[in-house]
This record gives sequence, structure tokens and C-alpha cells, in this order.
Amino acid sequence: MSSTPVLPSTAPTVKPGDPKSFFHVKQLVSQAGLIRRRPGHYLGISIVLTTLLAGTITGMVLLGESWFQLLMAAALGLLLTQFAFLAHEAAHRQILASGKTNDKLGRFLANIVVGISYQWWMNKHNKHHATPNTIGKDPDIEWDTISFQPADAQRQRGLLKWITQRQGYLFFPLLTLEGLNLHAQSIKYLFLGDRVKHRRREIISIFTRIALYLGAVFLFLPVGMAFAFLGVQLAVFGVYMGASFAPNHKGMPMVPADARIDFFSRQVLTGRNVMARTGFGNRVLSHVYGGLNYQVEHHLFPSMPRANLAGVSNIVRAYCAEHQIPYTVASVRESYAQVITYLNKVGLSARDPFDCPMVSGYRIS
Repeated sequence: MSSTPVLPSTAPTVKPGDPKSFFHVKQLVSQAGLIRRRPGHYLGISIVLTTLLAGTITGMVLLGESWFQLLMAAALGLLLTQFAFLAHEAAHRQILASGKTNDKLGRFLANIVVGISYQWWMNKHNKHHATPNTIGKDPDIEWDTISFQPADAQRQRGLLKWITQRQGYLFFPLLTLEGLNLHAQSIKYLFLGDRVKHRRREIISIFTRIALYLGAVFLFLPVGMAFAFLGVQLAVFGVYMGASFAPNHKGMPMVPADARIDFFSRQVLTGRNVMARTGFGNRVLSHVYGGLNYQVEHHLFPSMPRANLAGVSNIVRAYCAEHQIPYTVASVRESYAQVITYLNKVGLSARDPFDCPMVSGYRIS
């Protein structure tokens, strides 16, 4: 397993490769028959998730006023994350044949099932795919409680500075609030964003979903238990979502805004795959992460169905080895360790170097 690069400076070295690399790899992928859609695969996943969701709702009804409802809340948080993965894949045109039908499916899953704006996600995520880990362009490395760049860490004051200094160790505790944050950010975008497509439709859909969901929870459960149910569901959803996306790029090289780099190198050098030692283990991880464990291949071929990414990974990895292009792979444990180490190193730049002589040795310029 390769280790994560050391924390890059504010102007890291990212060497561009052959501009034709992507077309060479795409040809190899096409010859291997991996550009095809897998509707049966997604149908099977959808049936399993829908069955599990129905079972969870049935369990909630049968349990009644019981603190075992918190187990149902945790299960619901996991399932909603899985449905969010499907919405993400629909947004990338992975599931159905046409863009229009994928959008309809994605909007239903995001707005009605998960309760998050599909259009907000599309706007944010498309920018990320175009410029991953690019300073000033990738919204996923912008400050939002956690600082991903030293310059952001150095600007924090008060409580936020205290959090930033310890943000690596606080990463998973902070993710318990990420579910609430995702809902809030998407709603904020719908009301304040410029030129939001289907703004009225999404507002009506999301608020109808919220009203029905909250109404059901508070109707069947006592107030205290209902709040506990919502807290657990949102916490599990936030941790699962954040833990699924964090290993992909955090701690990987950052690209200066004005860097000239070919598409293939940009996607490979800034991404990290999370892989197990066996094929079976990787199939399990693919379901757990919604295919995001093959992050490099997902960025190279964003419309590639989840089930094809393992085969594509073999091709991309062999090509990178042949052409001496760094290709980062980590285990689950290694990936989170690298993310936490990176966040702590960034957090050190928020400290006053005169607080302790040792700190200055770790100061990020």
C-alpha cells in the first residue's frame, strides 16, 4: 500500500504527463468491454435497499414507544446514505440510458428519499470533478468548520481556532453534525442561490418530505424519544457520508489555481483509492462506499457504472505503473489515518509558533 504524500506547500509540485494518456486508457477500457451500462446491477441494489427500508419502517411501527427505536434510527441513517449514493450515481448518468431519466431518478432519490437538494449537489459536485483539489476552484476544499488549507487555518479565531488546532482528532465527532449541515446547506442554496434549476419544485419536494418525516416521528414517539431518534439518524447519516467522501482526496496533493496539467494526471494524482487485499473484500467495499473507493477511476470515468470500476482499476493501475505515474492506494485504516494526520498538520498552522518551541518546526509556510 502506498502512503499519502507529505503535506504539500501552498504551491505543491504537480507534474503534468502526456495529454494523450486519458485517450490511451479509454481505448483500453473500451476494448475490455467496460463502457457498458449495468441496469440489472442497479435494479438489484434498488430492490435490496427498498426492501431494507420497508423492513426498517415496519420495525419502527412494531416497536412503538421503545428506546430500541434508536437502532431503527441508526439503520435509517445507513440506508439514507445508500440511497444518497444512488442519487450521486444517477447524477453522473451511471444508472439509466438518458440524462433526463437519470435526473428524474436522482431528483426523486435526493429530494424525496434523502431530503437534500439534487440541484445543489449537482452544482457543487460538478465543480469538484472538474477541478479536484484545485485551490480556489474545488468547493470540497473550501473552509467549512474544518480547514483543508493552511491559509484557512491561520484565519480562525476563538472557538474555531481551538477546533482547527485539533481538527484531525475531532474529525469524526464533527461528522455527527454533517448530516444536519448537508440539509441546511442545500436548503440555503435553494433560497439564496442564483439561477437554480427547478427551484420551486425542489423546495416543495424537500419541505413536503421534511413535514411528512417529522410528522411521522413525532406522531408515533414521545417528544424526547423523537428528538433522540432524529439525532441518531442524522448523526449516523453525517458520519457515514463524511467518512465515505473524506478518504478520496483529503491529504492528496493540492493543485495551484493556475497550474497547467492534463486531465489524466489531474485526476490520478489528486485521488486516493481505498482497497482491500482480496477481490471479495473490494466487492464489499464497493457496496459500503457506493463505488467511491475506486475514486481515481470514478473521476476518470464519472459515468462508469459502479460494477465496472474494479476492472477499470486494473487497467489504470497497470498503465500508471508502466508510465511511472503515482497511483495512491490505501487500506481503510490507512486512508483514515492519512486524512487525520493531514488535518492535524494543517491545524498546526493555526497555532502561535511562540506557544511552544516544538510547534515552529511543524509550521506550514
